[in-house]
Amino acid sequence: MNRFVSYFFRGLLFVVPIALTMYIIILAISWLDSLIPFKVPGLGMLSILAFITLIGYLASTLLAGPIFNLLEEVLVKVPLINIIYSSLKDLISAFVGDKKKFNQPVLVTLNPEFVVQKPGFITQQDLSQLGLADQVAVYLPHSYNFSGNLYIVPSKYVTPITAASSADIMKFIVSGGVSGLQEVEQRPPKDNKSLQ
Repeated sequence: MNRFVSYFFRGLLFVVPIALTMYIIILAISWLDSLIPFKVPGLGMLSILAFITLIGYLASTLLAGPIFNLLEEVLVKVPLINIIYSSLKDLISAFVGDKKKFNQPVLVTLNPEFVVQKPGFITQQDLSQLGLADQVAVYLPHSYNFSGNLYIVPSKYVTPITAASSADIMKFIVSGGVSGLQEVEQRPPKDNKSLQ
């Protein structure tokens, strides 16, 4: 009976992640396909990818670039839309833009007395404009979630993590500490920039 239960849980560990991943992909593709009136599987996703690529191409041309810049200036000037648009643009550019933000993993000491630490990512090293010259902004993602909190902490309580890549640390945090370290063991340590 114990062997049967062991095989069942081993099968569960194999089947459930694959099944859920496939289910989420199928749901996403179905939703994208529903945006297109034609009933061709995958056409919606291809259309969205082609549309986004076309917009990216047009935004980098000399002819259409000024039009996109003008549209962005209008969006930035509208009060409520400005907050939503700017926040979303900054968040997306932090992952895929030229100025990636989640590339410096650190450990933040939350309670020096008990040495409680939490892994996160420095998003701003210079907060002198806020009158916080000796402090840094650290984003601490939640486990099993893609949301997180931003903390302003003294830089002396922040320790760079140099033994793993940013992607491995993000995977480690989001998974609640159960994933991301197997890859680190197989790779040599990667140097990160110092805080100072």
